[in-house]
Amino acid sequence: MEKTLPSIPAKRYFTIGEVSELCGVKAHVLRYWEQEFTQLRPMKRRGNRRYYQHHEVLMIRRIRDLLYDQGFTISGARNKLQELVQVERDRRRLGGDALIDIDLSDEEASEGNFDELMNDIEAPQLDRLTMSDDASHLLRKELAQIREMLLDPR
Repeated sequence: MEKTLPSIPAKRYFTIGEVSELCGVKAHVLRYWEQEFTQLRPMKRRGNRRYYQHHEVLMIRRIRDLLYDQGFTISGARNKLQELVQVERDRRRLGGDALIDIDLSDEEASEGNFDELMNDIEAPQLDRLTMSDDASHLLRKELAQIREMLLDPR
């Protein structure tokens, strides 16, 4: 079910129709997910119109991936998202190198940061993570998306 999603335009707010197209999910599914995932809280304006921010669009894509591509249940996806947030909180609390401190926007700078991350992984895990340049680029992109979700001030 690997469907290439369109790139997210550089704008601050997105309507539910735009998010539906950007994420490949129908509007009624987005409204349902708002009830199931407390992290999704789009701003509501006149007439209860929903306006999603960039980080929420990324989170919806992550939820979609967990549910549709990785086969998680709603409960499992909810737990996985909470687990990602908790891991990041623990790293920050313990003073470890937190993923949010890594600037993955600059390709050259991210190469070194990615290598540092790989050095922190135990050897058995590293064998599973040996990957091509394309795969490492996709991983860096996903880490950047997760970073944006975790930087959400809510």
